[in-house]
Amino acid sequence: MTTRVLNRKMTPMEKFLLAIMAIYILVVASQSPKFFSLETAFDLARNGSGAMILALGCLIVLISGGLDVSFAAIAIVGGYSSVLLSRALGVDNLLFIITVAVIIGALLGSINALIIHFFQLSTLIATLGTASVFHGTMVILLGAKTFTRADVPQSMLDFGAFSIFTIKEENSQYGLTIFFPIVVAVGVLTWFLLYRTMIGRSVFAVGSDPESASRIGINILRTRLFVYMYVGALSGLMGIIYFSGLAYINPAALVGTELAVIAAVVIGGAKLTGGEGTILGTVLGVVLWQLFQNTLVHLGLSSSFNDLFFGAVLVFMLGFIYLRQRQANKRALVFTSN
Repeated sequence: MTTRVLNRKMTPMEKFLLAIMAIYILVVASQSPKFFSLETAFDLARNGSGAMILALGCLIVLISGGLDVSFAAIAIVGGYSSVLLSRALGVDNLLFIITVAVIIGALLGSINALIIHFFQLSTLIATLGTASVFHGTMVILLGAKTFTRADVPQSMLDFGAFSIFTIKEENSQYGLTIFFPIVVAVGVLTWFLLYRTMIGRSVFAVGSDPESASRIGINILRTRLFVYMYVGALSGLMGIIYFSGLAYINPAALVGTELAVIAAVVIGGAKLTGGEGTILGTVLGVVLWQLFQNTLVHLGLSSSFNDLFFGAVLVFMLGFIYLRQRQANKRALVFTSN
């Protein structure tokens, strides 16, 4: 099995992304010799951990033919609620906080799935509405107080500061965050669920053609429950990682990041129409996004250029995807209005 995974051919999208990243890294390295360092790599790993977890959940939603824009709100609600419950019960335990956040995320995800299935709503419209409902309900019931470092549970502070190993230099020290192996574990779990389980195959089938999937006996409701509960659970986990990394808790954080995450997954080759997407492509899309976000300073550019570069890559990739689709349709004598 391992051999088959390693021997998998890269898709044209993945090759394009690697080429763009290689060119960009060479340009940055030519301007800043300090760019090629473990410190830069560790900073990228730390800053991109939360986005990578959200992107892996978003990938499954896109493959299923849906579009979820509520995962950022779910991450905030899950993370904020679990911290409040921890403080109310006097339980300063990381496992307890993460478990509560993941359960809340999965429950909110199940609400998305049930609304989409029984009301037959567009996934974008449904999750756009529930994102506001989830966050608004949290603010009304629990408030929107920002917790400073002194108010954050000590177990979360220790979690955010923990490194697998640390490198000490004369005037500084840096290390590989504990978030990195968690991201790897989530990536392996997502790959296993997608490619080695029946529910994963059902996700691809529903995303390709839900009517045909239903005719061959695939339970659409169960598949949607899995998809949205999984992305909800990952969002809850991401909420704890995000707040632990910041060492303070802001219930207004993460707002607006959902579109950038979706864009990173699409750049990695996931189709907005469903049925197609890869783990490697998603990883490359998020890495490219993080490169633009964290390394423009080496080129002497402000962070506002991040949107320009990232948007240009997104437009180019989307154009490439639909050009390939039109050529494939032409070869197969399939004619559509697009």
